[in-house]
Amino acid sequence: MCTPHCAKWYSVWHQWCQGLNTQFTAQVCQAFMVAMIEQLRTRYHFDTVVLGMDNRPSSPLITQYCISALRALGIKVRFGGVLPTPALALYAQQNAVAAVMVTGSHIPHDRNGLKFYHPHGEIDKVDEAAILACRSGVGSLTIQPLPAPDSQITAPYLSRMIDVFPADLCAGLRIGLYEHTSAGRELYASVLRTLGAQVICLGRSEEFVPVDTEALSEQDRAKAEYWTKEHQLDLLFSTDGDGDRPMIADHTGQWHRGDMLGLLSAKALGIEALSVPLNCNSSLELSGEFKQIQRTRIGSPYVIEQLTALTECYEAVAGFEANGGFLLGSDITLGGKAMVRLPTRDALLPLLAILYLSKQCGANLAQLMSQYESRFTASHRLQGIEKASSDRLLTLLQEQPLRLATMLACRDTPKVLSTLDGVRFALDAERIVHLRQSGNAPELRCYAEAPSQQQANELVEMLLSAVLRYFARPAPGS
Repeated sequence: MCTPHCAKWYSVWHQWCQGLNTQFTAQVCQAFMVAMIEQLRTRYHFDTVVLGMDNRPSSPLITQYCISALRALGIKVRFGGVLPTPALALYAQQNAVAAVMVTGSHIPHDRNGLKFYHPHGEIDKVDEAAILACRSGVGSLTIQPLPAPDSQITAPYLSRMIDVFPADLCAGLRIGLYEHTSAGRELYASVLRTLGAQVICLGRSEEFVPVDTEALSEQDRAKAEYWTKEHQLDLLFSTDGDGDRPMIADHTGQWHRGDMLGLLSAKALGIEALSVPLNCNSSLELSGEFKQIQRTRIGSPYVIEQLTALTECYEAVAGFEANGGFLLGSDITLGGKAMVRLPTRDALLPLLAILYLSKQCGANLAQLMSQYESRFTASHRLQGIEKASSDRLLTLLQEQPLRLATMLACRDTPKVLSTLDGVRFALDAERIVHLRQSGNAPELRCYAEAPSQQQANELVEMLLSAVLRYFARPAPGS
């Protein structure tokens, strides 16, 4: 009986089942498929599950285990091969089927994960609790070979972009595509060329590259500057591993943060109301572009929950996260053409929306950004920090904010702004720091907001250095 694995993993990883590659045995994957089918069928009607995967070396075998388990349950299966997560989600939504994406997104290469969709979108907290409570047993499993990928599974996703945006959207533009091991690297090149761009493919890798759009490496920053200059690029585009978080650099090679990309995307699409997590830039409110901005805990389930509530009051709603993943919460019309909702993170829509806004305004990305960046944000992480250790530190800082003042050499006592997700502090009227444990990896994440990019970067560096020293201290009495 494998259900204790489900209960243990879901209590830690919430919406995602993530762990070391070696933890995804055939029996564990079978336990998750049994739990998913039994519990989702109590709320939704479907007879088919569509599966996709990213380019991690472990993904084909895990997918094989999942497909074999589903077939043993008598479930019809369709396999999309390697494709972006939002492409899989859109197919499931339009065909009223469930979906499983085998991906670890941006986490290290020795880990992987499963992401679940019911016929109307991402599983919510009710679905998650039901799967967590599942106690059904599993039997022996015959492992079957992977079927041939069905290329038609990406068709709705391609049409959603190509049929809505102008055919000459990218005419005259030289766009660099940083391919690395992104699950959508072939698809993106096809879409951009269809819309008129000259695409220069760069940085393709056969060894998996875990790109985190909230914690870009110095190598990625250097690559952007070099490539844009070397190839005279108007724009450079990439994503994380499964294609639901964008990376976009302007013609100078500067990567722009996901929440600011989200602001421009929402403006381009005529969005009235936004659902965004706490760690997004407060320039959103300062911009005056939106009728309502609802702040949530960090994570797409919380953003989606508020999206649903906003649709009761507004016709055009969307959400995005600081990592850039854009969620369209309602059907919209763009240039007289309809685009269907897709309330899951997407990396390609922000790129095309920004190009659309750029064309309308006659301004490049850098010029568009210059209108709004009155506030600057930065973020990074400490890897290998377990939740129990983070919890102790966050409790200490919340109860004794003077310790944080000492860490950051602040004159005033920091003020707790929110404990909705980790602890968010105001250092003064213009500077904010936020610490929280990652929801899908043993990492402590740090966010900062300040009047200049340099100050924001320095706050993150200073705080994480102080936290690292704190964790390095010997325990009392040792």
